[in-house]
Amino acid sequence: MAIPGWQRPESPFHAGERAIQGKLGGVERMDTLGRRMIRDFLPEQHQQFYAQLSYLMVGSVDGEGNPWASILVGEPGFVASLDDRTLAISARPLFGDPLNDTLIAGANLGFLGIELHTRRRNRVNGVVKAIHSGGFDVQVGQTFGNCPKYIQSRRFDLREFDPAEARPIHALTALGDAEREAIAAADTFFIATAYLAESAGAAKGVDVSHRGGNPGFVQVEGNTLTVPDFAGNCHFNTFGNIELNPRAGLTFIDFATGHMLYLTGIAEVIWDSDPKTAAYAGAERLLRFHMTQGLRVESSLPLTWSTPEVSPFLETTGPWQNPE
Repeated sequence: MAIPGWQRPESPFHAGERAIQGKLGGVERMDTLGRRMIRDFLPEQHQQFYAQLSYLMVGSVDGEGNPWASILVGEPGFVASLDDRTLAISARPLFGDPLNDTLIAGANLGFLGIELHTRRRNRVNGVVKAIHSGGFDVQVGQTFGNCPKYIQSRRFDLREFDPAEARPIHALTALGDAEREAIAAADTFFIATAYLAESAGAAKGVDVSHRGGNPGFVQVEGNTLTVPDFAGNCHFNTFGNIELNPRAGLTFIDFATGHMLYLTGIAEVIWDSDPKTAAYAGAERLLRFHMTQGLRVESSLPLTWSTPEVSPFLETTGPWQNPE
């Protein structure tokens, strides 16, 4: 029996997402696809998927409107489905993670369940229903799956940890040498964006998404990052949010040390008609991010990782050495 898709009369996409889809000539096709793939409940296979995770990416927005991308960690089962419209998350944010300040009842959150070792990923956005001593519950708003493109496969081990254990933390108003070097070497990061206007209806919320590429795919110049954007699922959740609200949050994991780098700032999209895009082999457009503030927390992630297996989808992309 087929799993029902989007049952509401309004589109599962908000005006910003539809504007980007229209720019690329895909509004009607994506509306049809979205109504088939996006749901307001968790299918059984998604419930099972989240229950086996040991880490979960979270997007949130602070009191000043700045998005942040975060990570929660726990033993498998720390994410559980109370029913097909409610997630119970038994974890607290890591020391220094911005989610410590943004996790409040009624907050809109976006979630990315991702298994780097299998390249599986699924998305949820929703609203915090309740907070309790061991975690919090979320009312599901939208759920859908993502393809495995551009994910570097990594196996992991989880060690015992106390999320509240103090770690060296550095507040940033500019990127230093350590941050620039880590970003320039990265093959993975996560981006949070949001569009929370009531006019968006059921499509409003926070999104958090994965981005991957060959090491060096994120170009760093001062406090500005430039990232190629490759062919994806054409939902344009991230770029649709940026179309209406240019704020974004980026998080980089140092897989060797467990350092976490959280950044927030202003983002813009550079389209394929711009000559800058042609300098990035394989890119359909570019994301440019101007960092305004950030945090670097040392050795806070209690996961150790294997050497990555590069995504086969990256064979025709990059590397780029100062392409501009």
